[in-house]
Amino acid sequence: RIMRPDDANIAGNVHGGTILKMIEEAGAIISTRHCNSQAGEPSVAALARVERTDFLSPMCIGEVANVSAEITYTSRHSVEVQVNVMSENILTGAKKVTNKATLWYVPLSLKNVNKVLEVPPIQYARKELEDEGKKRYEEQKLDRLETKQRNGDVILPVINPEPHTVGYSQSSLIHLVGPSDCTLLGFVHGGVTMKLMDEVAGIVAARHCKTNIVTASVDAINFHEKIKKGCVITVSGRMTFTSNKSMEIEVFVDADPFVDEPRERYRAVSAFFTYVSLSKEGKPLPVPQLLTETEDEKRRFEEGKGRYLQTKAKRQAQMQQAAQ
Repeated sequence: RIMRPDDANIAGNVHGGTILKMIEEAGAIISTRHCNSQAGEPSVAALARVERTDFLSPMCIGEVANVSAEITYTSRHSVEVQVNVMSENILTGAKKVTNKATLWYVPLSLKNVNKVLEVPPIQYARKELEDEGKKRYEEQKLDRLETKQRNGDVILPVINPEPHTVGYSQSSLIHLVGPSDCTLLGFVHGGVTMKLMDEVAGIVAARHCKTNIVTASVDAINFHEKIKKGCVITVSGRMTFTSNKSMEIEVFVDADPFVDEPRERYRAVSAFFTYVSLSKEGKPLPVPQLLTETEDEKRRFEEGKGRYLQTKAKRQAQMQQAAQ
């Protein structure tokens, strides 16, 4: 579809959340199709995880986004989907790849939202493709478990925070989940949640550097639990790390059952977003150094630095491999 002004920020760059929402819609369609391709109990595919996603090139108002999806692996209860996003300038015909993403879905019964159904297997062109997919499946399963175990943090308001501190830029958004946010089963679309997360992360980044900012990448997004219609969700974001030209922002979503639910508030989604600061001409700008004050902030900064260096090393290794 064509990118409209309401898809973009004030500088004309399409929001990362808009692109993430399109990616998730494509993944949900192909996964639900596949899970209902054989006779059996009807189901809807629910998003469980999005692997690291890099925003390779910015997309602008007026360009056409083409999103394509392919199923690359199936386990007994999950589907791996590879999604590619390409932008097209319809005036010049120029095309470029903007995103590549990997998503994991699980099929939930239309009759019972808490029942996970079995996934029809796919045929692999080569045995190696199945082995590689199984390896990816085991890795994401372990990472999801580790992420859930460290999800106890909350963001508390800070009185009169100093500029460039964590408290100065941290932000929260409260949203009542309505019918338009939900699937046929009455729980929130993963793409809706990711769009809200990107909005909060973008506000944190803009508050910190006071410039135009764009999403550079999103670390793995883990959907720990479903969010039902009628819940009040709080999307919270805080700066964890800054390099010379990038900012890492931790974002998590807490759900508060609001209607006919005795359950207490719970952590539903968590992820790390990375942003870069741009000049009016679209050139990268230096990012103000994050000022850490507490021991927890210093710990999170060092953890973010570790993720940054690890990603940088992987990127350099890929560039060297491509050059060979």
